[in-house]
Amino acid sequence: MATYFISQGHDEIPRWRVAFSDARLISAREINARTARGDCVWVTVDTQGWPPLVADLCRRGAAVGVMSYSPSATEAFQALESGARGYVHALSPPELLRQAQLVIMNQGIWVPPELMARVVGGTYRALGSQVKAQPQAEEFQALTERERAVALAVLEGQSNKEVARTLGITERTVKAHLGAVFHKLGVRDRMQLVLRLAGLSHSLVDAGQA
Repeated sequence: MATYFISQGHDEIPRWRVAFSDARLISAREINARTARGDCVWVTVDTQGWPPLVADLCRRGAAVGVMSYSPSATEAFQALESGARGYVHALSPPELLRQAQLVIMNQGIWVPPELMARVVGGTYRALGSQVKAQPQAEEFQALTERERAVALAVLEGQSNKEVARTLGITERTVKAHLGAVFHKLGVRDRMQLVLRLAGLSHSLVDAGQA
């Protein structure tokens, strides 16, 4: 397995080399001749036409992560829609970059915790009626009334703090209810909750935040 970085307009960032000593910085033109199934490719959003490039690399069997110098939920969602498994700040510490790569190489999805709630909300809206039909499912009925309220607020993209304010409870109580929801539905995090209620429970997601 090889690790590649594709960047346009920026020199190689030293911390990339610290995170992955054997990584290669190459151009988008070179990647098709270099990459092989199972390789990990990081693409920065300053690369012209990065969404279709990401989609093409994914079709070729590469594990793709997207790096941004100004991360946003909209951009993160665009990266995931293109097939990327990871979305990180380009200036993340080396240890975080290694952790993100470990997740995406094991079929997981990595998104910064601070963006996770927004990405979940976008996924919920994109899936639309598939998710909205699920509250009547038997597994959803296994939740208590307050657990359902917390789950629905999370599905809308609210952070724990926002859920606490909406429901008039403490953030600690929100975490407790959310932990119960995850346990009862057999999921690990917010994104898996959306996918589970949309009937996509086989997807493996690691969001880095409960």
